[in-house]
Amino acid sequence: MTLRIAHINLAKGYRGGERQAELLIRALQHLGQEQVLIARPGRPLAERLADAGIEIRGCTGLLSAFRATRGVDVVHSHEGRGVYAAWLRNEISGTPYIITRRVNNPIGDSWLTRRAYSRASSVASVAADVARIVEEFDSRIESCVIHSSSSGLPVDPETARSIRDAFPGKWIIGNVGALDNAQKGQEYIIEVARRMKDSHPEFQFLLVGGGNDEAMLRDLAGDLPNLAFAGWADNVGDYLAAFDLFILPSNKEGIGGILLDAMDRALPIIASRVGGLPEIVKDGENGVLIDPRSPDQLQVAILRLYEDPDLRRAMGAHGKEFSRGFTAEAMAQQYLALYRRAAGFEP
Repeated sequence: MTLRIAHINLAKGYRGGERQAELLIRALQHLGQEQVLIARPGRPLAERLADAGIEIRGCTGLLSAFRATRGVDVVHSHEGRGVYAAWLRNEISGTPYIITRRVNNPIGDSWLTRRAYSRASSVASVAADVARIVEEFDSRIESCVIHSSSSGLPVDPETARSIRDAFPGKWIIGNVGALDNAQKGQEYIIEVARRMKDSHPEFQFLLVGGGNDEAMLRDLAGDLPNLAFAGWADNVGDYLAAFDLFILPSNKEGIGGILLDAMDRALPIIASRVGGLPEIVKDGENGVLIDPRSPDQLQVAILRLYEDPDLRRAMGAHGKEFSRGFTAEAMAQQYLALYRRAAGFEP
């Protein structure tokens, strides 16, 4: 039996959580499910899914999101603000809802938050480390882990080549992510670039993304000749195809889904040992794990991989194989099972 599923995402921007919501919705369309997206009009997620053949209901806040949840079998909240709209619909109409939890921050301890989480049919965490936070918050919550998927990002060979040609003769060390230094730790990339600009002039660090900390990070980088900011980009696959090494020295992460996309391009990886990252980066196999807030370890890991091309190739091959198990279709099947249980259908 086909379900009518409402997805709520009230984010104004487009980060990893919105990319995963888009991947899930498109995969569910292929599975023949009827869907409604409740999102801010004119924002990236609504605009990107305008061609998906689903109903899009615009909203600007909690009450309008609640009203937009009418007439569905199950509600899925993809970010924190949507949780309360889903809970309110459940209070008024009894419509079941599930929550996806993407961050390993502590959950707020207000009465409303406890009520909203406890009434959810299930809380799906993107990593075991995130699920641990849910368990610590309330062990009675029905909880499970559904990992993010790789994005299957397209690559235009000419565009990827033009990115490389902009840095002739360079070994490109890339990072893709929101310029949110408290989470992503781009300051450590800048620090390592500064340390290595004279000793390794063949290295080119490239930061892809935009965000609230862009001006601060650009100011911190100054006129470093070996570091460039690409700005926000929709063609992330082209940049990954142009990189020689991918680094993610985050201070905190849920799962770091971009790592799966980097693995899909057979890139060797350096990532922080935080949140759910060790669940997908197996140290010494498909990447190197370092401590967070450690430019020293980041520098050592970069040099280790640069000096060992055989290790880079082996890690890239293992990563590509590993990423094959993280598809949007597999993620959609797991969520569909949650929706069916929530709506009272046979699992």
